[in-house]
Amino acid sequence: MKRKSAIRTLLIYVMFIGFAIYAITFLDSEQIKAMSYTELMQKINEQSVASVELTLDRLQANVKLKDEADVVRVVDIPSSTTFIEVVQDRVTAGEFELTVAQESMMDAIAPYIPNILLLVGTMFILMYALRRTTDSNSKAMDFGKSRAQKIDKNSPKKVTFADVAGLTEEKEELKEEVEFLKNPKKYIDMGARIPKGILLVGGPGTGKTLLAKAVAGEANVPFFSISGSDFVEMFVGVGASRVRDMFKEAKANSPCIIFIDEIDAVGRHRGAGLGGGHDEREQTLNQLLVEMDGFATHESIIVMAATNRPDILDPALLRPGRFDRQIVVGAPDVRAREEILKLHAKNKPFVQGIDFKVIAKNTAGFSGADLENMINESALLAARKDKKTIDINDVEEAMVKVMMGPEKKSKVISEKERKLTAYHEAGHALVARCLPNHDDIHEISIIPRGMAGGYTMYKPNEDKSYASKSEMKEHIVSLLGGRVAEQLVLDDISTGASNDIERATKIAREMVTKYGMSENLGPICFGNGNDEVFLGKEMTSHSKNYSEHTAAQIDSEIKEIVMNAYRSAERILKENIEKLHKVAAVLIEKEKITGDEFEKIFKE
Repeated sequence: MKRKSAIRTLLIYVMFIGFAIYAITFLDSEQIKAMSYTELMQKINEQSVASVELTLDRLQANVKLKDEADVVRVVDIPSSTTFIEVVQDRVTAGEFELTVAQESMMDAIAPYIPNILLLVGTMFILMYALRRTTDSNSKAMDFGKSRAQKIDKNSPKKVTFADVAGLTEEKEELKEEVEFLKNPKKYIDMGARIPKGILLVGGPGTGKTLLAKAVAGEANVPFFSISGSDFVEMFVGVGASRVRDMFKEAKANSPCIIFIDEIDAVGRHRGAGLGGGHDEREQTLNQLLVEMDGFATHESIIVMAATNRPDILDPALLRPGRFDRQIVVGAPDVRAREEILKLHAKNKPFVQGIDFKVIAKNTAGFSGADLENMINESALLAARKDKKTIDINDVEEAMVKVMMGPEKKSKVISEKERKLTAYHEAGHALVARCLPNHDDIHEISIIPRGMAGGYTMYKPNEDKSYASKSEMKEHIVSLLGGRVAEQLVLDDISTGASNDIERATKIAREMVTKYGMSENLGPICFGNGNDEVFLGKEMTSHSKNYSEHTAAQIDSEIKEIVMNAYRSAERILKENIEKLHKVAAVLIEKEKITGDEFEKIFKE
């Protein structure tokens, strides 16, 4: 591009210089005027001619008059020979000076210079337009090229399994793929078929992309990374063309790994939704199916993909021979969280003796990305306070910030709202403290964070994969504790409990319709769980599989569960009304109390 720009600039300068030379040469200081041959002879007879310059080849004379020294008169001569014979005597007498000159090359070319420059300029414009058209055509041809980003095996930012904390079983599953990429002959000689495709399934931030990069780094092979949405364009056939080009490039660089992130963008059920069956996305999926089943095992190409919605993928994509293996990358447990915390804290100045095991226990449900973000936020908070090291208080504050958002201390809140929020959060905490299976209180605050006017944060006692019926009922009771406290103390209710009511109703509905925990309806699942039509399922699958009478029974069961929880929360708060007043008073005074401070107030 720089070379083209330099040539263009040079041509512009050349044209400018040419026009300047023409102007200087032919538009000098002397004025040029025309004169007829008859007028010239009359001036000669009057002896008012100073000089005549005659050019033989052009039959033209340049005449200067005695009273017009700065003006040149141009006269067309019918015949040079005749003119010389007529004025010979006057020239000999010295009446005027006569010069006869041969025409120079410059004089001959000069009249044609403007036309030549105009022709050259037109040709230059046409060539420039033709080149632009050619460049546009070449870009149009590149539109169907693959957009996969290639990470070379010699890349300095190589990721290995050492950079992946936790995920022990997942890494073990992938080590076999690494061994195949390093030594494919070992498996081919044995007659074994290595899995062609590996689907990494897990929630956002659990480390699916990091695992794929670690496989490429361990195997020391090229790594092609692309998002599923990069295939789909508004032009028909572009996605399929990009799939073909990506696999062609991968075959040229085998052994290698192709990683497709968010594959559900192109891999959803064919014929889904309301748009009909044949569209650009489906053409892309069809080409992907052909390419994955088309190359031979000795080509040493492994396709890895990541998604958090495996249920909406097309069955043809998940069959053996395409994505043979599905590796579930779940949220880390307490041991994995401790390893992740230590990995991300390795290059940060933490205080001596900080216990990451305690932090890991308090961060149940955090993904790997959440933990990395929390450690980074703690470093930012420490730097903001001009500290040299990061302590446990910075980590605790960062944990709350990641979960709830930043504090809004500058927000103006009336005393009435402060009192309402204090009793609401105190109600949550007090009810939760009196329930036998509920988590411990970690922190209570009436300072707004994010969308919440206040919050009560719990500290999980242990990691849980399942929830029992009693635990779910207790959760509903604690959620309704804030609304009950408002009703008891302030004799009024507010919109602040809207999210609590929504969550409580959702839990109750899932208990009845999804988990079969209803005493009257029994262990039956009502509905098929496909609440969204456009997530890759057929329109016909979105239907109720129960009658209107059963729907009324479901609503009745949900209402009974919620109302029983409401009465339980009301009973607990009435029995501990003095403690409720104490906790609310401390919250109004301090705005924030820890779990230990709450426990001290409760026991007093």
